[in-house]
Amino acid sequence: MLKEFRDFALRGSVVDLAVGIIIGAAFNGIVNSLVSDVIMPPIGWLTGGIDFSSLAITLPATPITPPGAPPVQISYGKFINAVISFLIVAWVIFMLVKGMNQLRKQQAAQPDPVPPGPTPDQVLLTEIRDLLKSRS
Repeated sequence: MLKEFRDFALRGSVVDLAVGIIIGAAFNGIVNSLVSDVIMPPIGWLTGGIDFSSLAITLPATPITPPGAPPVQISYGKFINAVISFLIVAWVIFMLVKGMNQLRKQQAAQPDPVPPGPTPDQVLLTEIRDLLKSRS
């Protein structure tokens, strides 16, 4: 069973998946920085300084709320940031896939290279082979 698991874990597709997950996690940090440090400040500036991540609706306390309990908030601003982050990731992946598809189309459109003819050594060996066949 251990051998079967090792063969499964070391198969190319599993290793490729692991590499993809690691790169995806690193890419997540880049996208989060892009959204929070590059995209959201100009949007906040255009909207008069609104910081989406701080937007929330605070629900009123109820009679059964324990005293001193923190207020319950619906943080829709964080959701807006998450949606923007998702759209950026989706756009980047779309552009990558589109670029890869264009490269594949270009490679498919190129004619196959003509295989090189035999080398002089190969021609000589072929002649020798043919002479030996004709003698027998």
